[in-house]
Amino acid sequence: MNATTQSKGRLLKISVLRYNPQAPDSEPRMQTFELEETDGMTLFIALNEIREKQDGSLQFDFVCRAGVCGSCAMLIDGRPGLACRTLTKALGKTISLAPLPFFELIGDLSVNTGNWLRGMSERLETWIHTDKRVDLHKMEERMEPELAEAIYELDRCIECGCCVAACGTARMRKDFVGAVGINKLARFRLDPRDQRSDDDFYEVVGDDDGVFGCMSLLACHDVCPKELPLQTQIAFIRRKMVSMGFK
Repeated sequence: MNATTQSKGRLLKISVLRYNPQAPDSEPRMQTFELEETDGMTLFIALNEIREKQDGSLQFDFVCRAGVCGSCAMLIDGRPGLACRTLTKALGKTISLAPLPFFELIGDLSVNTGNWLRGMSERLETWIHTDKRVDLHKMEERMEPELAEAIYELDRCIECGCCVAACGTARMRKDFVGAVGINKLARFRLDPRDQRSDDDFYEVVGDDDGVFGCMSLLACHDVCPKELPLQTQIAFIRRKMVSMGFK
């Protein structure tokens, strides 16, 4: 064998759920594409190669390609994950891809997480509530590094929707705020600039569509691509609300 001859990569078979709800004649079906695996190939790279060389009609989303925007979230062999962060070498030769459940389907692997996330944010009012006038010419008040780090840890959520797609409670309760909503609320609870009381914070999630509806299956915790302490936050808020008299 010639020393300069490179061995070929694995032949991957990527089976994609195809369906365009906007086309009257479209029906859900699985379509399998074959391509040669290359060094460092991610599912994002593989899908782009498929769309460029085999089927330009394939729909999927991406923006940053670096695990920051959350756009490329999908079911990878039945498990929610990010295509841009998933190396094909970590998977078998046959890979199954489908859109995230729970969210509105746009087409193929593309779903609309934005409408749900915006509605959830408006419902929980996930922004800083303050009556202080902001002076843009002055430095912001100092925050202790430990507190800033704790807030930053929760702020790393990229709103990809993986936690909601994996949530059994969300499948049964369409108004369940999900781990992403509870995480957002926990983030603003820590922020000293927010003037809301504990009662104001917790009453919006103090029912079966909030922390008391969570079945604690830990799926959100398991699939979060940023490895956020989602279940820890849910457990903390639940205990805090019980101590405050919420039922």
